[in-house]
Amino acid sequence: MKCVMTVCRLLCLALTLPLYLLKIFGLFRVYKRLFPLLAYNITFTYNDRMHDMKRELFRNVSKFINTDGTLRLLEIGCGSGANFSFYPDGCTVICTDPNPHFERYLRLSMEANAHLTYGEFIVVAGEDMEGVRDESVDVVVCTLVLCSVNNVQRVLQEVRRVLRAGGAFYFMEHVVADSSSWTYFFQHVLQPLWFYLGDGCMITRATWTDLERAGFSELHLRHIDAPQVTSMIRPHIMGYSVK
Repeated sequence: MKCVMTVCRLLCLALTLPLYLLKIFGLFRVYKRLFPLLAYNITFTYNDRMHDMKRELFRNVSKFINTDGTLRLLEIGCGSGANFSFYPDGCTVICTDPNPHFERYLRLSMEANAHLTYGEFIVVAGEDMEGVRDESVDVVVCTLVLCSVNNVQRVLQEVRRVLRAGGAFYFMEHVVADSSSWTYFFQHVLQPLWFYLGDGCMITRATWTDLERAGFSELHLRHIDAPQVTSMIRPHIMGYSVK
């Protein structure tokens, strides 16, 4: 089976050659401008199907309110603001994303979620958030982002840097399936194509192992099957870590 998977993956890799050439010659930047629109529209469907899971994930965010009664929340890879409706009233949200073209759609979500206060939109990668001070936020959120960063461990180091002592990191990510399943087979076969169409998304990451090694004092993690989403990204993890 492993040999078959390797051959199929090589065939898929060959099919992505035109996309690779577009990226090499800089022409893929057009897709960078288009991707936020695609992500914005997909958000509505994903949130409808994952509403109960997200509500459960964020149900205790208020537990991490600071001693002064405020809650400063930093979202890494905020995209179009798909999580805003799940955050508690009055918290201040700082948004970061490496793609500046998300800002137009982010503003729409901000207008629709007036129960929150918003800080600046920082265009920066999660691996190096130099614009965010050490221990300056109470909560960090990252959903469907660790699949596409260049270095998961570096992002988690940055999360721990910007979190105050006792603060929490909330996550919901799709991950690689069990190695005995057909989903695992097709994830590895289609990964080269998925990478380009998903703007760098990796569907073969065992992200829970990175979280286990990240050095948080507590880790509350669950493996779930996301309802009614494509089988390629149905295996998920969700939960939170405490610094």
